[in-house]
Amino acid sequence: MGDELTYVHEAILSGHSSCSGQFTVRAIKLLREICLARDALLTTSCTDALEMAAMLLDIGPGDVVIVPSFTFTSTALAFARQGARLRFCDIDPMTLGLDPDDVEAALDERVKAIVTVHYAGVPSDVDRLGPLAASIGADLVEDNAHGLFATLRGQPLGSFGRLSTLSFHETKNFTCGEGGALILNQERDIEAAHILLDKGTNRQAFLDGLVDKYTWQGLGSSFGLSDLLAAFLTAQLEKADEVRACRRGAAVAYRTLLEPVADELGIRLPYEPLDAAPADHMFYVLLPLGIRADVLERMRQVGVNATFHYVPLHSSPAGLRFAEPQRECTMTDDVSARLVRLPFFNSISDNEIARSVHALVEAVRASSPQ
Repeated sequence: MGDELTYVHEAILSGHSSCSGQFTVRAIKLLREICLARDALLTTSCTDALEMAAMLLDIGPGDVVIVPSFTFTSTALAFARQGARLRFCDIDPMTLGLDPDDVEAALDERVKAIVTVHYAGVPSDVDRLGPLAASIGADLVEDNAHGLFATLRGQPLGSFGRLSTLSFHETKNFTCGEGGALILNQERDIEAAHILLDKGTNRQAFLDGLVDKYTWQGLGSSFGLSDLLAAFLTAQLEKADEVRACRRGAAVAYRTLLEPVADELGIRLPYEPLDAAPADHMFYVLLPLGIRADVLERMRQVGVNATFHYVPLHSSPAGLRFAEPQRECTMTDDVSARLVRLPFFNSISDNEIARSVHALVEAVRASSPQ
């Protein structure tokens, strides 16, 4: 905890608690610098940011949007709400992000956007996904909910596509309880994005002195984040170095304890590309197939709260409703059935990590066929 309560108190005393206050300005300045963005807009959630992205790209009926099946529902539903059909693609077995080979096989002239997720803050293959999108005149969108401060060859994740989104939900590395951001990487999107943010008006142009009054211009909604929450977020972003060091230390500690026994247990640890710096959003392991339920129960019995992650969207009721005829996502099915997330948070101690590792190792040994 840093200056969160102090800043929230300042925001209350300022008399401006709605969006676009002094702390919104401060948080946006930080995000522009972190993300190398042309602009950043604070939103009430990453879901809202994705919905704004879909509106900015003029996604609608007749369009197809490629999304990974291995992701949270927001990645898909933001585009389905605009009337697009979803085309689920499989994930790469190493990064757990979109598999470019599967994406290439899924391309046609109806695809208007490719939405990639940087799972756990590890870069998906933007070097291939970006050109694949460009080859058919589509746009690349980065759902970077896990990846703030992660980089690929020194370039921030979220800066490779036309647009990207961030999450500041309470489960993320940096949080304000509920919040998000839309990152704009191209000048052409700034004016239209502010109109969407300001309930369809050109209020930002008015504030910038470009018009003498602001009026209704088009579609939009109440996407803006309260300045009270922006104050909390600003304090978190200002402590980024400390938070990142804690999470990097925790990830290294987990890896150090698990690497010597990984082969014996038949588990796989998270992939870390040599040319990338991950965000350390989580630490997971991939178990041998068929033992996860037993492993999780054994860990719970000794007080360690490990959990699974995404249930594949391509086989969900809504996925079947909003997607085109189903494509196979075999790697997604495999990973979803084997992945276990270990306890991981900013203040986790070395003793808690060691206890979690011990519980995992014992549970896997007890659950594996003899």
